[in-house]
Amino acid sequence: MFIENCIEIISKYHASLLLGVRTTLLVALTGTCFGLALGLLVGGFRAVKLDHTASDAARSVKKFFDVIAGAYITVFRGTPMMVQAVFIYYALLNVIHWTPTVAAIFVISINTGAYMAEIVRSGIQAVDGGQTEAARSLGMSNAQTMLGVVLPQAVKNAFPAIGNEFIVNIKDSSVLMIVSITELMFQAKSIAGSTFHFTETYFIEAVIYLILTSIASLILNSIEKRMNSDSRYSLPMSDTDPISIGYTKKKLEAK
Repeated sequence: MFIENCIEIISKYHASLLLGVRTTLLVALTGTCFGLALGLLVGGFRAVKLDHTASDAARSVKKFFDVIAGAYITVFRGTPMMVQAVFIYYALLNVIHWTPTVAAIFVISINTGAYMAEIVRSGIQAVDGGQTEAARSLGMSNAQTMLGVVLPQAVKNAFPAIGNEFIVNIKDSSVLMIVSITELMFQAKSIAGSTFHFTETYFIEAVIYLILTSIASLILNSIEKRMNSDSRYSLPMSDTDPISIGYTKKKLEAK
């Protein structure tokens, strides 16, 4: 009976389930990309250390940014995404008049950005400081050093954690049903309410989530192995080789 009910649900409601899968992947992938961009910005600025040549104004701006960034990370890492979604959606609904899908992407993006910021910051701190010193000795600016020398290595080192955030977002997107987005959890709840086959419906949902996360894990592992082995992803530099860093500087200046 259990198997028969599962087959019947899949046969009758496959369109709704596919719509839920599509919306789930859209929100998770878009939110992860935007969150990564936000994390690179916040984490990169937090990891920057001003030297003795920095002006007092620059130090004041850096300190102010660190306070704001620290508060942002603390709030969004310390509160549940469901609470964030409800508060942000209804607080801005009359101002922005956004759709549930746009609101869901916004919420998952800023939530992911808080985690990505710490991932990026730790990745930057893991890069050998001698490379920064060598780059600066060749006359590269702070921006050139960060963008051309440090940040590529930080992203490469932190890629497993970045990929893990995407997998987490696939699962955590289920809480966004609270703002009526038609993702997989929302569709499963609607189907269960219509058929009264709660066990079978949520079993199917669990299997779909498992398939999605397993496929995502395989793809991310493949990308990670390729980054570690393919020369196209290898950085043209050794640990602190000024010649290699000089090569990177020439490439940046040529752009």
